Amino acid sequence: MSQISELHRIELNTLKKVAAICDAHHINYFLIGGSLLGAIRHNGFIPWDDDVDIGMRRDDYDKFASLTPALLQNTHYFMQTADTDPNFAFSYMKILDTDTYIKERNNVNDARKGVFVDIFPFDKVPRQPEIRRAVYNRFRYFDARILLRLGYNIIQTPFRKDPETNDLDHYMSVAKLKEKRENIMRLYNKEPFHHYKNYASQYAYDKEVLNQAEISELVTHQFENIQVKIPEAYDRILTRMYDDYMKLPPERDQKEKHVDILIVNGKHIK
Repeated sequence: MSQISELHRIELNTLKKVAAICDAHHINYFLIGGSLLGAIRHNGFIPWDDDVDIGMRRDDYDKFASLTPALLQNTHYFMQTADTDPNFAFSYMKILDTDTYIKERNNVNDARKGVFVDIFPFDKVPRQPEIRRAVYNRFRYFDARILLRLGYNIIQTPFRKDPETNDLDHYMSVAKLKEKRENIMRLYNKEPFHHYKNYASQYAYDKEVLNQAEISELVTHQFENIQVKIPEAYDRILTRMYDDYMKLPPERDQKEKHVDILIVNGKHIK
């Protein structure tokens, strides 16, 4: 079995576990990004994609985060967050398969590693793009500091050589930086706003801002041999993100992006 096939097998099992928890506890989730694209264009994984991305509104995300650690006891899964793993820098969570180990190209620090599914919170944001941009830039400021402090590889960041931001290292702990970042993400969640943003999105700034209907109206769809939740407005979302999303990219771009080494139950998978 090839590395990408084994990754897909493990990720699909992890996705099944996440979906089962959500269904049992009335938690709404939906595929996003490349996983949503894969569901629509391929009825499963994009053949060369090596991760799974899930979105949840913040209230569902918090409910999942509070219930899941107990539900994963005595299993080979681990919920990795900035709280459960002090070396984990990201503002979202991963569900790791602890029977596996991976080496990622952009992650060489001491955080726990394994094949994972990413789960991203979607937080309320104002309708005005200029306010959203200002808040997002503030988020990026703290996010970059945390990534740098915890030893993640960041190719480009405006904060790498900025003496003023480097002064943060002298008086603010990583835990405090994480707290400030989290507060920024949650800033507007009690407001009567109707737009939601994935602050940790890898896509261009506003591509993963969803409106109330896009994030709330979900349908089931085939993903490999299971049924999962996706936004009913998937066409509008994917067009916004990828334009002509049913068109395959050039062959030169059809390659895995994240994983260099995969070990499953002690066996190196190439």
